Amino acid sequence: MNGDKVFFGLSRAAGVFVLLLTLGIGVFLAVTAVPALRENTANFFTTQQWLPDANPPAFGIAALAFGTVMTAIIAMVLAVPVGTGIALFVAIYAKPTLGKVVAFLVDLLAAVPSIIFGLWGLEFLMGNMIGVSAWLDTWFGWIPLFANDQDVYTRSIFIAGVVLAIMIIPTISAVTREVFVQTPQGHVEAALALGATRWEMIRMVVFPYSRPGMISAAMLGLGRALGETIAVALLLSALFEINWHITEPGGNTFAANIALKWNEAGSIGLSALVASGLVLFLITLAVNMAARLIVARKRDFVEGH
Repeated sequence: MNGDKVFFGLSRAAGVFVLLLTLGIGVFLAVTAVPALRENTANFFTTQQWLPDANPPAFGIAALAFGTVMTAIIAMVLAVPVGTGIALFVAIYAKPTLGKVVAFLVDLLAAVPSIIFGLWGLEFLMGNMIGVSAWLDTWFGWIPLFANDQDVYTRSIFIAGVVLAIMIIPTISAVTREVFVQTPQGHVEAALALGATRWEMIRMVVFPYSRPGMISAAMLGLGRALGETIAVALLLSALFEINWHITEPGGNTFAANIALKWNEAGSIGLSALVASGLVLFLITLAVNMAARLIVARKRDFVEGH
């Protein structure tokens, strides 16, 4: 009994500490950002330029928010199906020995430093993605998203999104794989015994049971995609403008802009970078909170049925 009370107290203290730490980070960012926000002569949320050390200062996060969200969306569209497919293969289709090898190789990608992904994307992937980007422009250019009026296909948001997708696949795959493995074996065997094919069993048993974990895995991957720094900084041309043509050069993100501008920024510039970091902090916090609400609702639905 005493051991339970001690463990409960330690667990609650750890939870409170994390909440206080998060609150402290938010307060620090807000206080540090105030000087730049006071001096700013432009609209912080709609301006597409970054001149915090000019006289007078004028900067905004519109282009940074667009680049951050767009690269993350591209990464999620590519990484979630691939990561889920890898998890299905390892957990259900592959033989145990082959599954362990594949899982090890995929998980090993998570240990590769971000700068290595950035250099690989810059030196290898970018040149080899020109054909793909040109193909999208040729056949789907009637969609503004894929149109390219510059005939230049390097240093684009699309390429940055592809690299981010490769970077977050291990996270999504590992978490989803562990969730699939936890599916009650009795339910799986019952579905197969009733004549369901393996895919029907996955669709009717594995996916409904694992949906909260799949959402959590996707949100973890999204969190990394939103905050990735060095790889994106190496791949984008850091233009402060909103360009819906994702195969054209340009684009910037919160994290990449902070990494590139920090050493050369003045006092107001540093405060402005912290202000942009505060926005990224709030976006990440909102995404995590939304994920928790979705997971809780899905879990209640699964348990209720």
